[in-house]
Amino acid sequence: MFDRLQKKWKVGGLQLFLILCTFAIGGSLTGFVGKKIMNALEIRQDWLWAIIYILLITIIWPLAVLMVSIVFGQFSFFIKYIRKIGSKMGIGKSRS
Repeated sequence: MFDRLQKKWKVGGLQLFLILCTFAIGGSLTGFVGKKIMNALEIRQDWLWAIIYILLITIIWPLAVLMVSIVFGQFSFFIKYIRKIGSKMGIGKSRS
């Protein structure tokens, strides 16, 4: 599995490790910040809470991953990765 990711992303072993750490920490940070914001909003309806949470996480995740990627020195990888995801979603232009 890791060999496949290395080939797909064209990275070495250390860089793959740093990328996976960035994904893990960025995802955890996203959940933490999202929950804090949702608790501050005090929304009572479950359906509305779920919709707002999903939208909030969708906005927070790229920002959190980019911030963490700076610390791990993987910003150039993640800016390309997020642009690629955005272009697949029809947001912005593809700069591959």
